[in-house]
Amino acid sequence: MNVDEELLRRFEAGLNPQNIEDSPIPAAILGFGEISSIFQIGDNKKLAFKRMPLFSEPSSAERYTRRFEEYCLLLVEAGLELPEHQTAVIQVPDRPVVCYIAQQRFPFERFGHRLIHHLPPKQILSLIEKVVFEISKIFIFNRSGRPAIEIALDGQISNWVETGDADSRAIIYIDTSTPLYRKEGVEMLDPELFLKSAPAALRWIIRLFFLESVMNRYYDQRQVYIDLAANLYKEQRPDLVPITVEIINRHLFENLQPVTPGDVVSYYREDKLIWTLFLAFRKLNRWVKTKLVRKRYEFLLPGKIRR
Repeated sequence: MNVDEELLRRFEAGLNPQNIEDSPIPAAILGFGEISSIFQIGDNKKLAFKRMPLFSEPSSAERYTRRFEEYCLLLVEAGLELPEHQTAVIQVPDRPVVCYIAQQRFPFERFGHRLIHHLPPKQILSLIEKVVFEISKIFIFNRSGRPAIEIALDGQISNWVETGDADSRAIIYIDTSTPLYRKEGVEMLDPELFLKSAPAALRWIIRLFFLESVMNRYYDQRQVYIDLAANLYKEQRPDLVPITVEIINRHLFENLQPVTPGDVVSYYREDKLIWTLFLAFRKLNRWVKTKLVRKRYEFLLPGKIRR
């Protein structure tokens, strides 16, 4: 992969995050993450660019990219297939330092949350079985690597892409921009990155009540599986929850309590509250920055999300 960093510099210099249509270099929003927004830049339809305006100096951005690369290597070592990628650190005067991750782009219809709406029922179950199996690789890896190394992931259905033909469909994990992993029990990802887009005066609330529990859940096999099943409510396929729970329990480590549909419902309600509140805080911060103090707000936020 050969990313044009000069193009990214010109794009970043001309970007108005609250009105990307005004940007000199055309762009289209492809999606949103907790700490990033995802673009098509120019007429390049082969790459998706994840933009993270999170860093106060180049050294912290470079540290993030090193940990991102190490995280990707660990995921591959655990047995996951990842898309091709490249990173670039971009600095524009009087702006935050931005990390871009260019990633191989896939057709929207091949994403898991799209496939569960148009595949035949048997193929949907096969897809869910694949996702559950891929997630299990992470926790098998952790059993042998802990405490020296331990990796985590967000396994929800939208983070997986199925490629290939009907007879040989590979499944690829794409949500690599939140490099959650621990060395000797120490978290390698700076948790404060999650708080950059929230109002400074309210960050203590997220830090105190939500941040640690949200990060820790992705190291827990049972919670990652429950999160996968709960995400089916957001994707408007709650009818798939019971069979997904059955599949999960076949892959769950024997020492863990089996998952029930009731566990999934309880988790979904709590998770919905957390992310609804977090998005509300981010929107409040955008309003204060852009309307009250008339400053630039670096993040792009989604509109109303069906949960």
